[in-house]
Amino acid sequence: MPIYILLSSLTDKGRRTLKGNPNLIKEVNKEIEAFGVKVLMQYAVLGPYDFVNIVEAPDNNAILRTSVELGSRGTIKILSMPAKSVDEFVKLLEK
Repeated sequence: MPIYILLSSLTDKGRRTLKGNPNLIKEVNKEIEAFGVKVLMQYAVLGPYDFVNIVEAPDNNAILRTSVELGSRGTIKILSMPAKSVDEFVKLLEK
């Protein structure tokens, strides 16, 4: 399945929500799976984004739905990017 990188930034509401319930991150991961998206890796980071998620999804539509559903709550903003492994990238260039 295709791999995607999701860069997430919490809103003020999201920070308050997360502070009140830190385990919510893991609960949301279960919700994401209901959209057909599997979280492979998840990192809390410093800088312009709060989280980096590496996910697997059947297609762009699953990622779009996930981003809209989660973003509509007003707690997070998501930048979604399709990703290829370096090996896949090299094969594309060799064609």
